[in-house]
Amino acid sequence: MASAPATGKWLITLSVMIPTLLEILDTSIANVALGHIQGSLSAGQDEVTWVLTSYLVANAVVIPMSGWLARIMGRKNYLMLSVTVFTLASMLCGLAQSLETLVLFRIIQGLGGGGLQPMSQAILLETFPPRQRGLAMAIFAMGAVLGPILGPLLGGYITDNYSWIWIFYINVPIGIVALMMCWTFIFDPPYQERRVVGEKVDYMGLALLSVGLGCLQVVLDKGQGEDWFASEQIVILSVLAAICLTTLVWWELRQENPIINLRIFRVRNFAAGNVVMFFGFFAFFGSIVLLPMYLQNLMGYTSYLAGLVLGPSGAIMLLLLPFVGKLTEKIDARLLLCFGLTVSGLSLVYMSRFTLQIDIGTAIMGRNIQAIGIAFFFVPLSYLTMAYIPRERMNNASALFNLLRNLGGSFGTAFVTTVLARRAQVHQHHLVEHLTPYDTPFIQAREALSSVLNLDPMAAAGMIYRYAQQQAAYMAYVDVFHLQALFFFSLAVFMWIIRRPDHGTHLPEGMH
Repeated sequence: MASAPATGKWLITLSVMIPTLLEILDTSIANVALGHIQGSLSAGQDEVTWVLTSYLVANAVVIPMSGWLARIMGRKNYLMLSVTVFTLASMLCGLAQSLETLVLFRIIQGLGGGGLQPMSQAILLETFPPRQRGLAMAIFAMGAVLGPILGPLLGGYITDNYSWIWIFYINVPIGIVALMMCWTFIFDPPYQERRVVGEKVDYMGLALLSVGLGCLQVVLDKGQGEDWFASEQIVILSVLAAICLTTLVWWELRQENPIINLRIFRVRNFAAGNVVMFFGFFAFFGSIVLLPMYLQNLMGYTSYLAGLVLGPSGAIMLLLLPFVGKLTEKIDARLLLCFGLTVSGLSLVYMSRFTLQIDIGTAIMGRNIQAIGIAFFFVPLSYLTMAYIPRERMNNASALFNLLRNLGGSFGTAFVTTVLARRAQVHQHHLVEHLTPYDTPFIQAREALSSVLNLDPMAAAGMIYRYAQQQAAYMAYVDVFHLQALFFFSLAVFMWIIRRPDHGTHLPEGMH
């Protein structure tokens, strides 16, 4: 595959990116349809969120073991099985008549789709020659970065104009086409590691990985809604996750054939690159959640209008990603990465200066600046992280890389929603200290409202209190924008420990 001719190279790329984009879209496309699903299936508000959580949990469990599964089954067989399971589960999700069956089919869908991201990334890195790995990662980024942005917009359009079941049915014909293309154009390379006859299966590692990551994903997804450690369930799941994942590291480092090979973190670029990726997606996903919430909760935007704010940024990234991929062949990728991290931080500083009177153009501009930063962040970082990974280790490396990227997004989302709620409480506490019958400005404002709007004093005081709540929430958003910007600026300094490849043309012995 590494020596595929030009035509075959692009057919292979199309074959792996179609199902990958579908899988990434499905992590967020159902978000905007929860209200419709809730009404259709007569579910409670807390119950229906399991439609999202179940998929994410299944995804998180499968991603890190995908390299091992590819070695056991053969990568082509595993890729085709993943596409088949994902497609069939998508059809079953559309046919579901109850919340319980929908959640069950979403788990199966997540198990099927979990291996698509790391396998696609590994195949792309091997298909393109080393000097073009930046271009390969630009193509992969179109799915990895654009999926979460386009998912809510596409899901909102389908749900509003057709029905929520079509966000699942749409996967079926495209999945069938992807399966046929994988059968025709994907082949296992001769250097790929395969299971040796009689090799023992690491059942302990499998169990620790499944329980640990499953519990962790539930904690991250449900923690804020359950008030974190005030909930006994969250405490139990957190302890289980900590014990299982800690034991997993100890156990896997002592296995000859582990489920996930953690020894690969001895490669400096891979270890440092994964740290930058985790915290970079921590800040990136947090801000993806943050801006739509700001527009909807404080400025009254509809879900569709909030989605439109994200639309132009997707177009900008589509144009920039291939350009950045080609630049990695000519310019030190670390310079490109530093530029991307800095611009991403500046975009959040720009957003922190929003007011409650901004127009939609100002909101779009903030997101567009961020799109430029993210295009220069993801591609060079992926290229640098994988620069010194041997081809035969690419499946395992890609699995770990995608796991930490997804976990960074999950941690970032949990962080943003939690800090936002806490900071809003702090600001509200300080503001209401002045809303007393002994505070002269408050009395004057209450009397002015009563006079102008012909309200009784209690109604006027209620209006002032609601305005104070809005201002407290606004100040909380500003605080979180600043915190997310700080993450990007810190990473722009930390990333310089990454070793510079020679533009991908001269990799160390054994890495070609």
